[in-house]
Amino acid sequence: MQIRIYYEDTDAGGITYHANYIKFCERARSEYLLKQDIMPGGSDFGFVVRHMEVDYYATSTLGDILEVKSKILRMKNSSLLVSHKIYKEKTKIFSMNLSLVYVEKGTPKRIPEYFRKLFSECTYNDC
Repeated sequence: MQIRIYYEDTDAGGITYHANYIKFCERARSEYLLKQDIMPGGSDFGFVVRHMEVDYYATSTLGDILEVKSKILRMKNSSLLVSHKIYKEKTKIFSMNLSLVYVEKGTPKRIPEYFRKLFSECTYNDC
């Protein structure tokens, strides 16, 4: 998924604010689900972040076009390990691995079969 850096994404120095990279990854996950006609979260269910590790390699600035690539690395009964990488041109500038837990009404549950099938087809090129 491509993201353009707008003025609102930058700090006073014109550099993309560090938290926005996490937001861009969240947006990419949401877009993937929306393209499958699935609302990313509902009042009764969703995926919540349990743990994340991030690395910043370089910066981006106003007007840059970034590419967010995502991949499911591992799927367990109720959780996913997801990798996100953000590139500016062909240079990796950010990476994040995070663990997501599926919950229904605030309680961890087994990931439903339709999500399991959908995520098993997820690669860096289309997820």
